[in-house]
Amino acid sequence: MTDVTTVTDAYLAVGLMTLVGFLVPFGAFLTSYFVRPRTDRSQPHKTTSYLLEGYEADHSLYPRRLSTYECGSEPVGDAMIQFHFQYYWYALIFLVFDVAFMFMALGGFVINDATATADGDLSTAISRLLVLTAFFSIMTLGVWHVFRKRGRIYI
Repeated sequence: MTDVTTVTDAYLAVGLMTLVGFLVPFGAFLTSYFVRPRTDRSQPHKTTSYLLEGYEADHSLYPRRLSTYECGSEPVGDAMIQFHFQYYWYALIFLVFDVAFMFMALGGFVINDATATADGDLSTAISRLLVLTAFFSIMTLGVWHVFRKRGRIYI
């Protein structure tokens, strides 16, 4: 690690990343505003461009321009459908285990760092491994509880 001498040096990187974090989305929105085609309010079927002044496209010849696109086939029914609540549980379980495996990978790095030191303190590595095992066991018990109820969650 680098040695930081002053508080100003320590927060300079944070301030710079904050500035970049604000400028990148703002720049993207501003670029999108000038690059995207615009519609004329008097002729809503025609689009023009700010950058390409001679560009004009007439969409009145395409009557299905406002319909939804479903892989080249005609849309059937309404676009708003109700999903069963059970599918949200599968998504939540995926997110839980995704975060769990991320923490376990980080824990693997910590255990590897504990065993790679010069003294090789094995008791520290084993205690950290037990903490990771307890964490994963609690996550597994929660998922087992959801599967035992077969997704019947009554709210």
